Amino acid sequence: MVMRQLVKYLESEKEKGRSHVLLDADARQVLRHLASRSNAKQRDKAKAPSTTPSPSSKKIMPAPDKVEIIDLPGPDPISASLPKHEQLAQLEQQLRGWLTGNFPQSLRQTLVFSSGSPDGRVMLIGEAPGHEEEKALRPFEGPAGKKLDKILEAMGLNRDEVYVTNLVKFRPATPRQTTNNRKPSVAEVAAFMPVIREEIRIVRPQCIVALGATPLEALLQTDSTVSSMRGSWHEFDGIPVRVTYHPSYLLQSGESPAVKRMIWEDMLAVMEKIGMEISAKQRGYFLPNS
Repeated sequence: MVMRQLVKYLESEKEKGRSHVLLDADARQVLRHLASRSNAKQRDKAKAPSTTPSPSSKKIMPAPDKVEIIDLPGPDPISASLPKHEQLAQLEQQLRGWLTGNFPQSLRQTLVFSSGSPDGRVMLIGEAPGHEEEKALRPFEGPAGKKLDKILEAMGLNRDEVYVTNLVKFRPATPRQTTNNRKPSVAEVAAFMPVIREEIRIVRPQCIVALGATPLEALLQTDSTVSSMRGSWHEFDGIPVRVTYHPSYLLQSGESPAVKRMIWEDMLAVMEKIGMEISAKQRGYFLPNS
């Protein structure tokens, strides 16, 4: 029964276009138990007299498409009694070795961990570092980073008052790579989910802002679009999540006033959530004819 449910779940994930499934420790233990039972049945069957049907009556079932299950170790436990900055420093140190060995041709070797305050009330999560971030060794640099800084400034905040990070902590690699970047794969994002969970546990922000489609899909386990998920609150590990467009989308739109207003409405909701005062001027930013 359990195996049928598992197969049904994997088939549903395959229909959504997913090729990888992240398993936690409990799920891996269940699968190992099921595998051992299956192996025992296979041994018993091998010992029993053969009842194989004749070739004319045997049904040949098509092999299912492969769904890869990612079974990577998460970060080592970190004591919650340590100050937040020390916990994050330990997590960062672990990342310098334990994960990139699993993606030697997939991820580059320069770690881009996070920036901002471990006590930030707001945690902003992006996709993965690009060329500019790899050079600066911090997330959200270059034109998109400058846009993020302006958004925070309009809110009355700066980088030192929030916590900024990416799902994937190493720049996804491409052949003969120079300044070109690529979106992280499903496998790369899934492998880093235990890390982002640990960051969220340590920082424990009042709310999370998912910047773009990749953080949306990873945190909320959905293939819904940003446009359909923004404008309302969601939840991840007990923390309220607001979805909005990535600052790079604002640049791609030619700094469309409509896109500016949608992003700003999401930021106003974040300000309200964390109890910031909002002036009438701020509420009117990017409205038509404002």
